[in-house]
Amino acid sequence: MAEFPAIKHERGFSLAETIVATALLGTALVASAHLFALSARSNLQARTTTFASVLAQEKMEQLRGLTWGTDELGLPVNDFTTNLAVDPPTADGTGLTPSPQNALADNVANYVDFVNADGRTVPQEEALYVRRWSIEPLPTNPNNTLVIQVFVFKSGGRPSDGDDNFIERMPDEARLITVKTRKAP
Repeated sequence: MAEFPAIKHERGFSLAETIVATALLGTALVASAHLFALSARSNLQARTTTFASVLAQEKMEQLRGLTWGTDELGLPVNDFTTNLAVDPPTADGTGLTPSPQNALADNVANYVDFVNADGRTVPQEEALYVRRWSIEPLPTNPNNTLVIQVFVFKSGGRPSDGDDNFIERMPDEARLITVKTRKAP
């Protein structure tokens, strides 16, 4: 039978080293879990903001599609009757009529609609998003140029306070602004 040589120096980890390594690993895992939760929250917020932006763009395209031009004689042609607050649009609305001053701050009839998670217009109590818009003549060319704004936010996310001077966009909101000008024939 062969004999094994005696081990002169045994090497390994002490209990203190094992505890320190375990503590470091635990701290790294907790930090990673926090970053994972932060990432998941940021992704959800980005998804909501993107959906609000799509809803705002959709309404902006509807408004830009309304008639605002001139006829063959150069006379103004306007759509002041389309109701874009209902789906499908009807002819009993205000079209591109200038909106009241508080149209972006309050739910003003014919300048607001309510949208569900599928992007469809629904009654206010079923809405996930509120979509408001305003139409204002450009002060330097009021007869030929309109400034159109669309503001979308989560239902219940912003109170109606009558203040249309808010500027700061909150998380989960979208606000688009464009100009529509009559084109000469």
